Amino acid sequence: MKLSRRHAALGLVGLAAGVRAEVPAAPVEVAAALPGGRLQGESRLRFFGLLIYDARLWVGAQPVQADWATVPFALELQYARQLKGAQIAERSLKEMQRQGDIPPETEQRWLATLKQWVPDVKEGDRITGVNLPGRGLKIYFNGVARAESADTELARVFFGIWLSPRTSEPALREALLGRAKP
Repeated sequence: MKLSRRHAALGLVGLAAGVRAEVPAAPVEVAAALPGGRLQGESRLRFFGLLIYDARLWVGAQPVQADWATVPFALELQYARQLKGAQIAERSLKEMQRQGDIPPETEQRWLATLKQWVPDVKEGDRITGVNLPGRGLKIYFNGVARAESADTELARVFFGIWLSPRTSEPALREALLGRAKP
């Protein structure tokens, strides 16, 4: 198929802006958890200019809105660099604390849980969390089930790292929710 100059130029502008030409297919674990799942939004997390991960929010029939904790969804993080799992867990707890007071004994329990869940990662590795409203969450590493928890409060606060209005990354949140401005 031959493209007009205008279409070719628009394609180059899209590539320069980081816009994907096509929507990625849902990973196997997402397709199993959310039959008919679709991509609601995606973004990149950078820290001091360094790419840390690409984040994708997958949804089923119901999109994620302000009531995100009550909707089934999957949040996929594809890492762009090598990181220690313990450091990811510790940073995750700090981000969870932004959402409100967590009793010290709960913090310690959740940190121990996160350290069990989160392995060391390298470029290309994926961690996917599936929100199971009223039932907790399930964690996958590179498509393989790694952990499951029936702690609904942990699930809410964990996913709040990315989806809560109190996130440290509001632009990433808006992009995941599909509300980012072009």
